[in-house]
Amino acid sequence: MTAELASIIDFIRYGASRFSAAGLTFGHSHDNPIDEATHLVLASLHLPPDIPPAYGAGKLTREERERVLALIERRVSERLPVAYLVGETWFAGLKFKSDRRALVPRSPIAELIESGFTPWLDHRHVERALDLCTGSGCIGIAMAEYNPSWHVDIVDISDEALSLARENIVFQHVEGRVEAVKSDLFNGLKGRRYDLIVSNPPYVTEDEYAALPGEYSHEPKLGLTSGEDGLDICVRMLDEAADYLTEDGLLIVEVGESEHALAALLPEVPFVWIEFKVGAMGVFALERRDLIEHAEAIRAAAKARRA
Repeated sequence: MTAELASIIDFIRYGASRFSAAGLTFGHSHDNPIDEATHLVLASLHLPPDIPPAYGAGKLTREERERVLALIERRVSERLPVAYLVGETWFAGLKFKSDRRALVPRSPIAELIESGFTPWLDHRHVERALDLCTGSGCIGIAMAEYNPSWHVDIVDISDEALSLARENIVFQHVEGRVEAVKSDLFNGLKGRRYDLIVSNPPYVTEDEYAALPGEYSHEPKLGLTSGEDGLDICVRMLDEAADYLTEDGLLIVEVGESEHALAALLPEVPFVWIEFKVGAMGVFALERRDLIEHAEAIRAAAKARRA
């Protein structure tokens, strides 16, 4: 049957049909089978995602056909994310290396980066920024790419994630402006201060993790889970961040579905929940002065988790 497939568009259509029929889950950069199949086919052919439509009629060689079909079957049978199958994905309009050492890059924070963090940074001077819990390095590296005057530190506790992040630093040619640091949150950053701290930390609850589709089992659990309510790392971050922000510093953190649990845990803290093009996505902004004003409540919440 597949012998009838010839062009790029044929294989994209075939892949999308196979993915739909197999009931795959789409949540790693794409939310539908057509975009997923397009990523797989174009990346396996070493073509960019924005090639003109006319190229869709291009015919594949026998070797290319065999490679694409094998990847489609692996996506179905092994439930591997496409980014891991082809070794690359896109974030904030930039291509990054991707493999099992870190989560597949995905975050609404990409929209903030592309928009210059407006209005949050419209009247704020930034020299140093921090990407905490960086994983593949995508957020911090993208911030540096879009803001050539910034120096960005990217931090993770995982040696494997940092090895991938360092490869992406070289891949994006930002060696002079991005530094990868191994640290358990802020522990390895003593004496450093940042005008902007951005983080997409683990925030999946244990119950949510147990119910995740098979695609997520290929990603490191360390990058996904954060206690019973998904907030263990976030609360630690809130408790410590003020000491690493400059006087007018800003903290932006993604907590996803744990948004409601965080608002209930710290109702007095004035989290500003950011609206994206698709609506609310569980990302808050918080000023350093708010962290200081509500330090007592935050510290009590953090202490209760350590007890």
